[in-house]
Amino acid sequence: MITLEIHQHVAHVTFARAQKRNSLNFEMFKSLDSVIKKLKKDRNIRAVIINAEGEDFCTGLDVKGVMAKPKHILSLLFKWLPGNQNLAQRVTLGWQELNVPVIAVIQGRCWGGGMQIALGADYRIVTPTASFAVMEARWGLCPDMGASLLVPGIIKADDYLRLAMNADAISAEQANEIGLVSRIDEHPMQAALSLVDELKQRSPDAIAAIKRLNKGAYRYNHRRQLAKETFAQIRLLMNKNTRIAIHNATHDEKHEFKQRKNW
Repeated sequence: MITLEIHQHVAHVTFARAQKRNSLNFEMFKSLDSVIKKLKKDRNIRAVIINAEGEDFCTGLDVKGVMAKPKHILSLLFKWLPGNQNLAQRVTLGWQELNVPVIAVIQGRCWGGGMQIALGADYRIVTPTASFAVMEARWGLCPDMGASLLVPGIIKADDYLRLAMNADAISAEQANEIGLVSRIDEHPMQAALSLVDELKQRSPDAIAAIKRLNKGAYRYNHRRQLAKETFAQIRLLMNKNTRIAIHNATHDEKHEFKQRKNW
């Protein structure tokens, strides 16, 4: 479901679950985590390209598959200390821990967890027909994969709030207007490989230093923010309004939400 191939010092990480539109099941989270750890140790690679088979980059969490086994939810959210990264957060933030450029090549739908993973990349090169959505609010949840650490360095706060609160998809052109994507191209893989060739002309140590400095400049206190993400999601998972949101998203008959909790 996740494949890794290395050609000419470029690692190609591919979502290979096209029959399910590359929706994220628990095994894919584990595989991505393992791939990131492996790449972190490889000092010979010069860049990473994240791409996907099929018509869509990733349509988000395979909700039915993950929810079918409650232990998988616990495994995604579990952490030894509140400020640590859990599995769900590592597959987004882990790309930022690599000392090489990471490029996401995106076609079709890049929604939910797929969009958060794409936010972990340094560049996002997309097809003109790509679309983007933060889907968690549709299920009464909040984004909890670490993207809140990355968003301040990518787009304005009000643009992200609109995406996260509305849970509606936007087009590649709209995403480009707010700075969510780096480039729109009819042939995004070719564009990504051309960018890699340009970056290979520079010292790999200079590239690594620039990336680490840039990461530090844009991030909030990451341990505190990661703890807030996880605690918020746990509260929402036990919340009556979350159950109502899930019902409303999956049934024609709509229920009214209860009074908001004291946050």
